[in-house]
Amino acid sequence: MSAWDDWFKRLKERKGFFFPEIDKMIDDMEKEMADSFRDMENLMPRDMVRVRRLPDGSVRREYGPFVYGYSVKIGSDGKPIVREFGNMKPGPGGEKGFPLNLQDQREPLVDVIDEEDQIKVLAELPGVDKEDIHLYVDEHTLTIKVETKERRYHKELALPDEIESSSSRSTYRNGVLETVLKKKKRRDTGTRISIE
Repeated sequence: MSAWDDWFKRLKERKGFFFPEIDKMIDDMEKEMADSFRDMENLMPRDMVRVRRLPDGSVRREYGPFVYGYSVKIGSDGKPIVREFGNMKPGPGGEKGFPLNLQDQREPLVDVIDEEDQIKVLAELPGVDKEDIHLYVDEHTLTIKVETKERRYHKELALPDEIESSSSRSTYRNGVLETVLKKKKRRDTGTRISIE
């Protein structure tokens, strides 16, 4: 043990000797943080809290996974499009609301590419097999859903244009799902008739 270690050990033994107000503030902060973590654990989905017994007999609590992020893309109109992803979003906060909204399903990172005659949707779904992915599509919405023991993904995506759901196709490679949706052909507005 070095001289510094010995000095810090003796200082800890004389807690409150130099700065009793600061020691009290630190104790209060530690108590408040412990209360916050206990409250957070009560609001967490059950499958995000795991208890594991270590070889030495002690118990360890593990939480998560927690994922939050966003992607920014400039749209065709020049305005930014911001898309959030993950399983925790900002909550209502305040006195009665919890500042985070935790979900047991993770929202995947999704990119929508609007082309002339089709819409291409790219979704990152790491750690799952092709057979675990369920896609549902109608004229205005694409829903991506995965439920396995280890991972859960869910995303309901409003499409920028009407599509022909029967002509949709999808591929999954290296954790990336690519779905191509054909746009509905615009109906001809007709031929102008001249009036005699």
